[in-house]
Amino acid sequence: MNSTDFSVTAVALPEAASSRTTCAATDLADAYAMRLPAHASSDPEQLARLILSNQAPWVGQRARVCDAIVGRLGIKTAQQLQNAPDAAVGGRIYIFKIYAKSAHEVVLGEADSPLDFRLSVLHEPAATAAGSTPRMIVSTVVHLHNQLGRAYLARIAPFHRAVVQSALRRAARSGWPVALTSPAPPTRGAPWTH
Repeated sequence: MNSTDFSVTAVALPEAASSRTTCAATDLADAYAMRLPAHASSDPEQLARLILSNQAPWVGQRARVCDAIVGRLGIKTAQQLQNAPDAAVGGRIYIFKIYAKSAHEVVLGEADSPLDFRLSVLHEPAATAAGSTPRMIVSTVVHLHNQLGRAYLARIAPFHRAVVQSALRRAARSGWPVALTSPAPPTRGAPWTH
């Protein structure tokens, strides 16, 4: 199913997003919304898998450079996250651990010594969305623990917003899926770790 609306809008963190309360304090918080076609899947896990599988090549290049640096500093790399023990049992979507799932939201993220972060993919039905069509809201909340976390966030924050918006537009261009009867199996090998 193709969508002709590729616009991504910065919005406030949604009240319904459980990621709002998952971190003790918030050092970075943002949210981006995108309209979905009326018959697009409402399964937030399916939407998250589509978004995360549509990374632009420049995102992968940037991630490899970042991994080469952070691995030496003791921060978990994409490869370490992807091969974490919970990845084998479907507890991850690519490199992100699944923290919570509901009918309308999946919360992904990671806890590490420098920082904790949560990524929420929230489906808003047309009845509650601002407008007449459903929308998806991707929000990120980061809590820093130390100077290393602050240095890391300062380095990635300028790219974070561009990565999220790019991934949403690329997912829309690839065509939103219709509802599946069961969630897609985890995919090994995220595009940015090859």
